Amino acid sequence: MSEPVTSPVVIAIDGPSGSGKSSVSKAVAARLGLAYLDTGAMYRAATVWSMETADLADAAAVTAAVGVMPLVMGLDPEAPGVELDGRDVAEVIRTTEVTTNVSKVASNLDVRAELKRLQRAIIDQESGPAAVQSGGRGIVAEGRDITTVVAPDADVRVLLIASEEARLRRRSLEVHGAADASAVEATKDQVLRRDQDDAKVTQFLVAADGVVTVDSSDLDFEQTVDAVLAVVAQVTGREVAPSA
Repeated sequence: MSEPVTSPVVIAIDGPSGSGKSSVSKAVAARLGLAYLDTGAMYRAATVWSMETADLADAAAVTAAVGVMPLVMGLDPEAPGVELDGRDVAEVIRTTEVTTNVSKVASNLDVRAELKRLQRAIIDQESGPAAVQSGGRGIVAEGRDITTVVAPDADVRVLLIASEEARLRRRSLEVHGAADASAVEATKDQVLRRDQDDAKVTQFLVAADGVVTVDSSDLDFEQTVDAVLAVVAQVTGREVAPSA
C-alpha cells in the first residue's frame, strides 16, 4: 500500500462498458488513499428511484423524481455503497431490470444535469476540508462524461478502453461467471446496446484533448491498475509502487 497523497488530487476515468473502469478506479483510489465515486451507480440508483416513483416514459416526471431523490453514495473504495431513502440498493441497481431501463433515465438531459451537479459537489467536497472519506486528499471519479463534462478540470483524466472481445469477455464473467460462447452472446446486447444508447448523449469512445488513453485489451487487472497509476505519476509526479 502506498502512502496517501498529501495534497488534493482529482482523477477522472471514463470508458465504454466492460473496459474495467469501475474495478480499476476502486483499486487506484485504494492505492492512493483517495475517495471513490461510481457515477454510473448514481444513474442506476436514479433508475431504481424513477421506476418506483414515476413513469419512465414521462421525461418530466423522471426529472422531478430525480430532483428529490434521497441518494447517499458510499465513497470508500474498499466497500462503496449506494443508499436510497435509507435502503441499501447496491445489489438492486445491478439487476437485469435496472440494466434494461437505465438508458431511459441516463439519456434524459435534465437528469444528467442534476446528477452532474451532485457529482461535482461530491468531487469538490472530497478535495477540500469538508471531505468525508479522503481527509481532503482527493477522489477518483469514474463514469460517462466524467473527463469532459463533470470534471474537465481534473488533475488526471484517463479514457480506459479495450477491444470489444475483451469487454464482452469481462462483462460475461462478471454477470454470468463464465466467458464461453453462449455466455458472451447473452451479454452482447446488454453491453453494446448500452454503449450505443449512451453515445447519443455523451462522448466516451474517443479521448478529448488532455485525456490520456489506456488500452487494457491485452493487460490483466493488475497491469491495468499499474498503467493508470503510471499516468497519474507522469501527470502529477506522484510515484506509486507497482503491484506485486
